Amino acid sequence: MNILDNYGLTDRFLNEAKLYPTLSLARIITQYRGLYKIVTQQGEGQAEISGKFRFETTELAKFPTVGDFVMVTADSNKSTAIIHHVLTRKSIFLRTAVGVSGQAQSVAANIDTVFICMSLNHNFNLSRLERYLSVAWDSGAIPVILLTKTDLCKNLETALAEVARVSAFCDVIPLSVFDENVAQKLSKYLKSGTTSAFIGSSGVGKSTLINKLLGEDIVATSDIGKADKGKHTTTGRELFVCPFGGVLIDTPGMRELGAESTDLGKAFDDIEALADHCKFHDCTHTNEPGCAIVKALQNGTLDERRFHNYCKLKAETGYNGLNAKEIEVKKLERMFKDVGGIKNKRKFTKELHKNKQ
Repeated sequence: MNILDNYGLTDRFLNEAKLYPTLSLARIITQYRGLYKIVTQQGEGQAEISGKFRFETTELAKFPTVGDFVMVTADSNKSTAIIHHVLTRKSIFLRTAVGVSGQAQSVAANIDTVFICMSLNHNFNLSRLERYLSVAWDSGAIPVILLTKTDLCKNLETALAEVARVSAFCDVIPLSVFDENVAQKLSKYLKSGTTSAFIGSSGVGKSTLINKLLGEDIVATSDIGKADKGKHTTTGRELFVCPFGGVLIDTPGMRELGAESTDLGKAFDDIEALADHCKFHDCTHTNEPGCAIVKALQNGTLDERRFHNYCKLKAETGYNGLNAKEIEVKKLERMFKDVGGIKNKRKFTKELHKNKQ
């Protein structure tokens, strides 16, 4: 049996690996500063990228990241393998690169499910959740919202209703620290050959959840600080084999995500649907006659906070200043890049409506 079968290997990557018969297939399971921990058919080891790869790669997002399947050479006389190629990613989760203008960096790759973790204490923030959703949808993976610390929520029904309104048909799962059936609640996402990533602010309980799924305290946890501000217990990204199936990726706490790569069409599908009914194709949704969004804001069917957050993310993404045709081109580019994600969203939407009937 190939050890990589336990690390989410599928026929897709096996077939592409055959294009490099002189190299060995590996998956990156941990990322350090300048070094990687990989797993091959022979087991775990260290790796670094080749000089040629480093010289030819100009975008940070193109560098290997946790979850990537890569082609390596391993010399038995050397302790470190060399990474030569990153296999085609089926999804990539990005964030704005710190200290590098105009670039995004990879957080995790080849993810099937992005668990967006938000606790129901002072961390609860709908605008932040919308930001996470827009970035998650753009990754090509399916987002699932995990609302943690429900035992600390004074009005759970209200919180669930607020999240449902902005969820864009995502599954929403409330969790408590006292839950003993976390694995059962998440079991439909944890299947052999799948990869799940946990994202969210520090202190929302990502590491605690992963430890429960792994059945032991592998990931470090700590108490939250003052005003419910979490401490950064996870300083890197790491991939773990889940005993219930598939693999899990823990990520550092990220209170805010840059929105250079987002899919507003899914995260804000209600607003974009309204915009289709505006009288003018280049409507700015401010004072034009026949604006469907202005009308919705006036009659209360569209939340003003949500619309302002949409405008903010739209500006960060670079849609502002584009005409209708240019925006449509950007949307088409995203659709062709992320067609799998669109199909999955439609499937989820159909299943949701079917279950409600």
